[in-house]
Amino acid sequence: MTDSQARKSLIPVSLLTGFLGSGKTTLLNQLVKQDTFKDTLIIINEFGEMALDHMLVTHATENVIMEMGNGCLCCTIRGDLVKTLQDITWRFSRGGERHFSRVLIETTGLADPAPIIHTLMTHPQIASRYKLDGVITLVDACNGADTLDKHAEAVKQVAVSDALILSKEDLAPIEQSEQLKQRLKNINPAASLWSNNQGDVIADKLIDLGLFSSMGKAPDVAKWLKEEAYVDHDHDHDHHHHGYEHHHHDVNRHNDHIRAFCFAIDTPISEEQLSAWLDVLMSFMGANILRVKGILNIEGHGEPVVIHGVQHIFHPLVTLPEWPSEDRRSRIVFITKEISRDTIQSALEALTGIQSS
Repeated sequence: MTDSQARKSLIPVSLLTGFLGSGKTTLLNQLVKQDTFKDTLIIINEFGEMALDHMLVTHATENVIMEMGNGCLCCTIRGDLVKTLQDITWRFSRGGERHFSRVLIETTGLADPAPIIHTLMTHPQIASRYKLDGVITLVDACNGADTLDKHAEAVKQVAVSDALILSKEDLAPIEQSEQLKQRLKNINPAASLWSNNQGDVIADKLIDLGLFSSMGKAPDVAKWLKEEAYVDHDHDHDHHHHGYEHHHHDVNRHNDHIRAFCFAIDTPISEEQLSAWLDVLMSFMGANILRVKGILNIEGHGEPVVIHGVQHIFHPLVTLPEWPSEDRRSRIVFITKEISRDTIQSALEALTGIQSS
């Protein structure tokens, strides 16, 4: 079985995070009424804003609501989450058949999502059964800017997201809403951004946000990588020597110290060079490299290799069955905090012997 075939067979997990008061409970009550989530196991923690409306949950088809137990999510949930995810495959089965096709985990308030993402990526007994489908972050249009100003965890929630949902937009002044949307795009230019006015979020938009579709389709690298989102379309690209195409979206984010950028490498990179580069980045800057995604041309591999990391933890490399297009360059996107594109590129050049002009 190939890597990609193995990934398709795993249970997709969506992670729903968001600021305090952003309306996650309201969103969940909307989602459980839609067919997309009819066979989803929803895991919530007891520090949510309120209990889910049991009438809605009962009305939904076979949804199961679980309380996660005691303790702050970002401090103590990893052990509980592992045990829960290990248990649910048999606890919620009928006649030996698992009775859910996906999992949605709701985190509490300003919890750092990274520990849960790391568990899904690397825990041997979890990563062998589940796959991270996507991170969904709910942002309150009325108080979102203030929360971003005061809480670094809120910025991280936005930075690692695959989809952003703006709630309470109908209660916020239009100019305030538009400024917040632009700020969210500056932090995470590739994330989809939806409005949840009048409860109109469509559940279909919130699944299959990862590389591997739950429908068994071929990996959609372009949709997952979204490298074009990191390119400043208002300026021509600078083409430099030594195999690099510079995409100038590396702008110092004045409020949040977040930078988002993409670069491409024309020539194949060896496994040793890749390992040395990542080791240096993770050792010295891991906490400030919020997200890395890429498709790599590695020497000796006929097929592309996918890389995906959050902070200092990387998912095991996955080999795709084929290149998605004729383009054989390695393309990597980064979202970092207070780390420039030049710093990361210089580290790569120093370790690979490529000199930059």
